[in-house]
Amino acid sequence: MDKKHLYFVPGLAASTDIFEYIDLPSEQFEIHYLDWLIPESQDESISNYAKRMCKRISHKNPVLVGVSFGGVMVQEMSKIISTKKIIIISSVKSNKEFPNRLKLAKATKAYKLFPTKAVSNIENFTKYAFGETAKKRVDLYRKYLSMRDDDYLPWAIHNVLNWQQEKPIPEIIHIHGNNDGVFPIKYVKDCKIIDGGTHTMIINKAKPISKLLIEVI
Repeated sequence: MDKKHLYFVPGLAASTDIFEYIDLPSEQFEIHYLDWLIPESQDESISNYAKRMCKRISHKNPVLVGVSFGGVMVQEMSKIISTKKIIIISSVKSNKEFPNRLKLAKATKAYKLFPTKAVSNIENFTKYAFGETAKKRVDLYRKYLSMRDDDYLPWAIHNVLNWQQEKPIPEIIHIHGNNDGVFPIKYVKDCKIIDGGTHTMIINKAKPISKLLIEVI
């Protein structure tokens, strides 16, 4: 039996470590991870960036799996290469599924005020992280948010909020948590729901997500 090749793209600024708990049968699936690239410039189009991501795919008709902004990215990549399936997790299928606060951030350009340098210097947070919970959170951020390049974050945030897709791609598979605080379920249509899943459910709900991935693929 030929193995299916799956290419996973993580969330905004996240590392591929977020997929460490996804467990799929190795006799059926071969998993490949695509880390984020540094944008060529702040003006690089999302389609050009997607083209560069596609250059690292070495199998025909792969299954593309993307989380959050990675979900947006795999949809853009599917416009460039032939795919067997497109699966998005904790993401959106079009800009119509954005919550009002993200639409407002786009309209007012408030996102340009976001302190991206603070995120890229996450080690500096440790000295302010009093208490075990705060320290654990900083450790998690350090582990899972690996793309801290100063050019990447403003580029990525701009391209999420200014995504031009108005209609979902036909036959896209969407897995979403009903407790997602970034893309609330009330704005999302036609998805397979993970009960209790938050925006970071790829880490703490990996078991039901893995089961669902096997079913849909």
